Amino acid sequence: MRYRLDVVATSVADVVEHAGGWLFDRSIAGWEVTVLVADNSDPRPLRILGADSIALEDVLASRGQGRRPHALAVACDVCQGDPRARRGLLKALGDGGIEVVVWGEGWPTAPEDRVDPVLHRLSVAAQAFKAQALTAAARPVSAVGTTEVFRSGLSDIPPVGADLSPVG
Repeated sequence: MRYRLDVVATSVADVVEHAGGWLFDRSIAGWEVTVLVADNSDPRPLRILGADSIALEDVLASRGQGRRPHALAVACDVCQGDPRARRGLLKALGDGGIEVVVWGEGWPTAPEDRVDPVLHRLSVAAQAFKAQALTAAARPVSAVGTTEVFRSGLSDIPPVGADLSPVG
């Protein structure tokens, strides 16, 4: 059985810019990576990173039936724009068995919830593939750094400086 990572975002370009290196590193480690995206007009940048894509609306309309990832990454703007996505994220956060990270402004949990920064150090290969995916998404390649930063509300997620790649 392969580990599954679902990524929820409004656009392919947003995913590549904020989480592209992490997606590549997970994919190359054997994870099944699927991006649930509102605008799926050009999935080519995701294929460069080793990810598949499906329409976000289809998954939201089905209330996520049949989707049980081991990890979930979400762009905050999706939760701000769609209450179904917000409910799904909060449910995943409460599950405890799913690694959950978000990027962007507007963390959708209550202020008393613990929110930890999570840093992923990109492999050299991830940096190269992210650069190619950014080019395909018509985004500046200068956006490629050596790290990607997320936030998580789960206390068992590694702290800043820890690697997000799977153990074992």
